[in-house]
Amino acid sequence: MKKSMFLSALLMGVMFILAACGGNASDPTGGEGESGEASGATDGSIIGDGSSTVFPIMEIINEEFNAEHGMAAEIGVSGTGAGFERFTAGETDFQNASRDIKEEEVSALEEAGIEYTEFLVGTDGLTVAVSQENDFVDSLTFDELYTIYSGEAESWSDVREDFPDEPITAYGPDQSHGTHDFFKEEVMNDEDVQAELIQDTNQVVSSVSSDSNSIGFFGYSFYLNNQDTLKAVPVEGPDSQEAIEPTDETVQSYEYPLSRPLYVYAKNESLENNEDFRTFMEFTLENAAMAAQETGYVALPEEDYQEQIDQLP
Repeated sequence: MKKSMFLSALLMGVMFILAACGGNASDPTGGEGESGEASGATDGSIIGDGSSTVFPIMEIINEEFNAEHGMAAEIGVSGTGAGFERFTAGETDFQNASRDIKEEEVSALEEAGIEYTEFLVGTDGLTVAVSQENDFVDSLTFDELYTIYSGEAESWSDVREDFPDEPITAYGPDQSHGTHDFFKEEVMNDEDVQAELIQDTNQVVSSVSSDSNSIGFFGYSFYLNNQDTLKAVPVEGPDSQEAIEPTDETVQSYEYPLSRPLYVYAKNESLENNEDFRTFMEFTLENAAMAAQETGYVALPEEDYQEQIDQLP
């Protein structure tokens, strides 16, 4: 009996040792798995991040790319500012942006030794909106928007005398978004936005929709996808004599004063050394017009896309 127990224990011990020795050889995550993953990230994978405004365009393109090529990019939605931080850290191959790159971001990329190419994928009209239940706001000027988003106006009557004496609740995307930065630069003269700032743009939309005395701003497609609960506010710019409503035509022509370009910034090293990524970017430019229109943004003229395709290495 004791001999049998001893042999059983010995056999189990040998099996345990063999399993332990074989584990590192067969388990791709064991031992040197982390270094293998790091090398894989630069060999055939495609990683992007950035603007939630640009994301719907890239999501459609990515789905079509996967259907045609059997591979897909990994695309985050951390916002333009946070996305540029990852791009500068060398963590991504491309960066989606709903505003121009800032001087400090250019400097940070130069310091990091990262060269890039800027591509335009569409045009957006940053939309100022109120609830469908709001029956008094028919237009706003840049000055009136400044009064609201600087915190100077506590009630709607502080904005315009014939507006009701009702408290204003202002909403907008937070500082991680290019939409926030664009509004801050264009409307607020680079002063801070005083509002309920929310990371998830969909929550901005729902907050405005549910309150007849609220106001918010976001990308054009967010408005188009929620027209049953939102009303776009025509905006009078500083160089205009009339308020312009955001439409496909006024956004593409930049007649609408809050029109803005939508970008993808691509790392040159990845374009040159990662054939899959180069193919992905060519596919992106070939299909950006379709994706922009399908998601509610405005496409560029076809020749503009072709000129950018010709820039690819």
